Amino acid sequence: MSSVQKVRKAIFPVAGLGTRFLPATKSIPKEMLPIVDKPLIQYAVEEAIAAGIETLIFVTSRKKHTISDHFDQAFELETRLAASGNSELLDTIRNIIPSHITRAEVPQIEPLGLGHAVNCARELVGDEPCAIILADDLIKSRGKGCLQQLISQFEIGGNSVLAVQRVADEDTGRYGIIEPTIDGCQLNSIIEKPNPENTPSNLAVVGRYILTPEIFPKLDIVANQASGEIQLTDAIALLLEDQIVEYCEFEGRRYDCGSKAGFIEATVDYALERADLRDKVLAHIAATVSKGTA
Repeated sequence: MSSVQKVRKAIFPVAGLGTRFLPATKSIPKEMLPIVDKPLIQYAVEEAIAAGIETLIFVTSRKKHTISDHFDQAFELETRLAASGNSELLDTIRNIIPSHITRAEVPQIEPLGLGHAVNCARELVGDEPCAIILADDLIKSRGKGCLQQLISQFEIGGNSVLAVQRVADEDTGRYGIIEPTIDGCQLNSIIEKPNPENTPSNLAVVGRYILTPEIFPKLDIVANQASGEIQLTDAIALLLEDQIVEYCEFEGRRYDCGSKAGFIEATVDYALERADLRDKVLAHIAATVSKGTA
């Protein structure tokens, strides 16, 4: 265990266009859409920091400056809140990222897929294992966060680890799907969006990864062969030829906030956990159901 490198850096691919949420995402990054009163990207960052990540790498585009703005200090706003004595609100916006955490940004000039986004960060990652977090997969855990669960597994053997979740057979065409080994938690193979009749399992890869630095040469191979988007799944398949890749069927509830239904489900559930909102939200749901309206 002592020879396993610590996972200190996390990549956040946030350069996507967010077309499923247009027109809202015409001017607002989907990662800045709020679940109650906190944007998706902040939930992802908080999960990373809780897992011991020290460097946050945002792979972004020129239109995503609001993400950087969110994590910067807002001097005028903080001054006004301090002057008004509103310490509670002041605490919610001050030091969202602790001072010991490093934040970096790297541009993704063209939206050429998740593999391309990860490859954009390779110079900042260097020769280290790294985490990858997709903010629109919001994962709520009661104990260890999803990323911490992956890191704990990585620290045992130093192998790449993918977060997986069981999905309905008819939904396998929406995900990268793994073929697990009979024993243990290793992958035999991984395939991008298989048809239900050809799927090797119903274990779908979701938006949390720990990958060894050997993923980057594999991404170069995929880039040279690709005619369109560069798929991270294809690079992981090549990585499997040289080293063990593991999976973690994590504990927690995942919300697919890249979909409108998942976003609404997350908003309702997170609101119901708030003492200041629960009764009003429940009353509204009950009234709506009794009327038979949506």
